[in-house]
Amino acid sequence: MTSRTTPSRLRIALAATVATALGTGGLTALSGSASAAAADVTVQYRTSATGATADQAEPWLKIRNTGSGGLPLSSVKVRYYFKADAAGTAYRFACSWAVKGCANITGTFGTPAHPTPTADRYLEIGFTAGAGTLAPGADTGDMQLRFHRADWQTMRQSDDYSFGAAQTSYADWAKVTASVAGSTVWGTSPGGDDPTDPPTDPPEGGQSLFDDFDYSTSSDPRISANGWNVRSNAGGPGVPGATWSPENVTFASSGGNSVMNLRTSTAGTAESTRQTEVLTKAMKFRNGTYAARVRFSDAPVSGPDGDRLVQTFFTINDLKAPMADDYAEYDFEYLPNGGWGEPANILYTTSWETYNPDPWQAVNQHSESRQSFAGWHDLVLTIDDSSIKYYVDGHLFGTHDAAYLPERPMSINFNQWLIDLAGQTSTTPRSYDEQVDYVLHVKDQVLTPAQVGAKVDAYRAAGTTFEDKVPG
Repeated sequence: MTSRTTPSRLRIALAATVATALGTGGLTALSGSASAAAADVTVQYRTSATGATADQAEPWLKIRNTGSGGLPLSSVKVRYYFKADAAGTAYRFACSWAVKGCANITGTFGTPAHPTPTADRYLEIGFTAGAGTLAPGADTGDMQLRFHRADWQTMRQSDDYSFGAAQTSYADWAKVTASVAGSTVWGTSPGGDDPTDPPTDPPEGGQSLFDDFDYSTSSDPRISANGWNVRSNAGGPGVPGATWSPENVTFASSGGNSVMNLRTSTAGTAESTRQTEVLTKAMKFRNGTYAARVRFSDAPVSGPDGDRLVQTFFTINDLKAPMADDYAEYDFEYLPNGGWGEPANILYTTSWETYNPDPWQAVNQHSESRQSFAGWHDLVLTIDDSSIKYYVDGHLFGTHDAAYLPERPMSINFNQWLIDLAGQTSTTPRSYDEQVDYVLHVKDQVLTPAQVGAKVDAYRAAGTTFEDKVPG
């Protein structure tokens, strides 16, 4: 069945992409043990761009720990709400200077569940583990943050919910919200869009595919019977001449659940390179919710590090002709060692309209976060009639436009492959693992990440390891 057929194409597209995502930067998985009961914070705000219009908004922030215990900043999220200048306007986040270090601060853009006339977007600020822990009474110090339109056109901020033209020195500001470990502890959000809006139960019914990947080996006949193909045919993406090896797909137990392991290995030559892919044999998935729990790896299982590796979860159909307008593809792609012009680890989500392989031309929209995503992550993709949304660990990572909605059904795929052999030129054998805990698709229903978790828990509580009710 269908798979990627154009080597090294996705990130070449960055230079030629027709549209970009709502924002760069990203969200870190919540960590730390702070609880809403023990953790209290205040957020102070000032701006150095006070005009009704500006080249860029400059929300400078301080976060103070007003609780009685230490507060890991990696558990804190802060939201600044604003109104987009137009529905399709894309924005970019930047950090000019911060006491905690700009490298330890992340920023991504999202869309509130209940937009208002003054807030149909938000900038969410998060922290990496490197930001450390705030002692009781301590604050982060200056965080001189800013964001601007991707096209650098003048933006209007006088109609933004969180903007305060008179705030030229730091003061408590309730129009910026803060949550700790997922519970709101500061501020008032517009339109009831607290980060902790209680999740609802999953919708009843729904034609679903669920697989817990409870198999013995890659040759287990149940894999094919359940609609999967463990790839062995030659071709791209990846190193020309590399082999796609079914024997490198194995199954084991981890944390009480069965997991699928995709191992990619090389000794620095095309002949020694073994890549892995598992995909549905049918292209029957279109609108609805896609979810998987995936473990990305930054380091090899053995041997020297440095290979330009791609670890994925995606949906795709076939390109029937160059620039065909019924092509569709939606990707989570993690590059632990960079590649496609990136020097270090980066996570991409990309929505594809079409492309031309030669000469290269691409029509896509992407979001990215330049930081490590090593470890387990809950990845959710939703497609309805108006947008494509990507979530990582329960937080909105990117919202892509209706222009990129699918016209035809797609397959569901996982693969791990090498962009090239230039990242690590050693001939010492090395191998890398990507693991998958489960996959879920619910046809024509948009589930929240919390609803996805509830549905998976229900399958496991019932002892269901596989179900496919999605019509072909």
